[in-house]
Amino acid sequence: MKSIERPFYYGASVEILSRAMQLRKRLTGVEKVLWKKLEKNNFENLRFRRQHPIGKFIVDFYCHELLLVIELDGSIHNKPEIAERDEGRELELKKLGLTILRSRIMR
Repeated sequence: MKSIERPFYYGASVEILSRAMQLRKRLTGVEKVLWKKLEKNNFENLRFRRQHPIGKFIVDFYCHELLLVIELDGSIHNKPEIAERDEGRELELKKLGLTILRSRIMR
């Protein structure tokens, strides 16, 4: 499987890149609100990307300059099997030197 050769994609495959493009078209309401604050370098003149591929994962928001991932989690992430998967994913992202901010969205 071919991967994308840009440092901020961390070797993401073309398939993951394609899936991320589809997810950008279907942001949740909360993601749309945060994106309005982050897009076009609106926040501290930093560039954020939404639904960004990193290796085999797609993160909600990413700032390469800060090596920062922001994840917005809905109630499904309270399920033990999903929470366990999230923990493993977070460990792998941290191995890349990334900082992860995770926010649980309650409705």
